[in-house]
Amino acid sequence: MFDNVLVKDWMSSNVVSIDPSSRISEAHQLMKDRKIRRLPVVKDGHLVGIVTIGDVREASPSDATTLSIWELNYLWAQLTVERIMTKDVKSVTPDTPMLDAAELMLNHKISGLPVVDAHGKVVGMLTESDIFRMLVKSRISS
Repeated sequence: MFDNVLVKDWMSSNVVSIDPSSRISEAHQLMKDRKIRRLPVVKDGHLVGIVTIGDVREASPSDATTLSIWELNYLWAQLTVERIMTKDVKSVTPDTPMLDAAELMLNHKISGLPVVDAHGKVVGMLTESDIFRMLVKSRISS
């Protein structure tokens, strides 16, 4: 039933990305404003990493620190996306079968995949929600 379904049919193509030299605070604000949980990290038009809301939260200061709030904010503002991003990014192409993409996500325990063209340019994002949407719509259609 899903053998001929391709990533390009279900991916989100309005991709929000960020530069590796951007501050973590900027990534956090962008994710918050756009209501997204992951950002492909792009340098010179090519995918170089991915940063998630979880990565940002892990980089946030702990309540157990003895630093003042001003010191904490200063230090956090100095951190760049490059310092916390995942560099070994799993990705797919628009012509990847959806079942292969879903299997990749399952095997690597990841909830989203950047979709890249033959030149490594990010052209979309595929998330667990896209897979759920595909399943639900196929059920409704049958």
